[in-house]
Amino acid sequence: MRRSAKPYGIFLGTMVLSVLIHNRADAQSPAFSGQAIGWTVMNPERPFQVQGGLRYIPEISFTLPAGNFNVDGEFSANLWGSATTWAGDSIATDGKISPYRMWLSFYGNRFEIRAGLQKINFGSAALFRPLMWFDRIDPRDPLQLTDGVYGLLGRYYFLNNVNIWAWGLYGDDKTKGWEVFPSRKNSIEFGGRVQLPVYTGEVAATYHHRKADPHGVIPDSLIRNPFFPENRIGLDAKFDLGVGIWVEGAVIHQDLEYTDLKYKSLLNAGMDYTFSLGNGLTLMTETFGYLQGKHLLGSDEHVFFGLLSASYPLTIIHNLSAMVFYDFTHGDLYRFVNWSLTFDRWSFYVMGFWNPETYQLYNFDAQTTLYSGWGFQLMAVFNH
Repeated sequence: MRRSAKPYGIFLGTMVLSVLIHNRADAQSPAFSGQAIGWTVMNPERPFQVQGGLRYIPEISFTLPAGNFNVDGEFSANLWGSATTWAGDSIATDGKISPYRMWLSFYGNRFEIRAGLQKINFGSAALFRPLMWFDRIDPRDPLQLTDGVYGLLGRYYFLNNVNIWAWGLYGDDKTKGWEVFPSRKNSIEFGGRVQLPVYTGEVAATYHHRKADPHGVIPDSLIRNPFFPENRIGLDAKFDLGVGIWVEGAVIHQDLEYTDLKYKSLLNAGMDYTFSLGNGLTLMTETFGYLQGKHLLGSDEHVFFGLLSASYPLTIIHNLSAMVFYDFTHGDLYRFVNWSLTFDRWSFYVMGFWNPETYQLYNFDAQTTLYSGWGFQLMAVFNH
């Protein structure tokens, strides 16, 4: 089992901070909560695969008044382990202890400054997200779990509902979002976002800059400069016109030396509507294109997807949902269904999937997903 030294320092610092906060008469007592998850996946495709796993995310949070402002904090860890067997004759185990969230936030009525390991996401798209820059949320994951990024995020909200974001991130050797190349280790990434209210919705523009490290991804013989700059620009809009509609796009320019395909374009358009049938049937559709080219919006290489999803609450406890993805470029079909049961503290999920043996939808966490081919997954979640 892999371990990280960081969590022990995190929790030691958390305990010291909790004692200091507890001694403040005007502070709220630190709250301890957690989420325990157990799952099993069965994939009958050759070779026959079965995986079982456990995950626990303990969390300590607090609020500390500071005059006319407040200080919030959240400290949590990700502890998980899994065992996978192939055709019953071999077993592979894996596990990890790592920080999940570790941030402090200073905020007032119209601003927030947050520092530390946090989740940063934005955009209008629901499932195929061109602006999935700093997370890897799988839309089929009912818990929407994702690793965070280390950084400083500032947001300011004007009285007319305009808001601006600015951030600086600490580069490490892990990829995030749609990235193929990790960032240069110990480098600083930076960017910002502006959101404007328009009619019945909002429009936004986003920018991000970083230096990427191609080592380990492409052969060293093709690398002349050890790092290359990357710039991203994103535009998105969402409106409620009786039917919810949205568009979202991103252009990424990488100053690569080993290829002429320096531009990537990600484009999404979607809509959703809830029909007054029974308890309410919600349908959603999206189209998505991923293009690479020598020029802006070039499509020397490309892939196009379509999506249709449906969700229907049978009762206050039971809910059924289904998703169908179609790869127009390769002619592949992806299917996923989920029956969920939600109680006060417990949630249960029965999921089935039928996909191609090789697919390229998202950068999945291989330790907890075996969605190639066909099979099913059972998941139980306890929140305290």
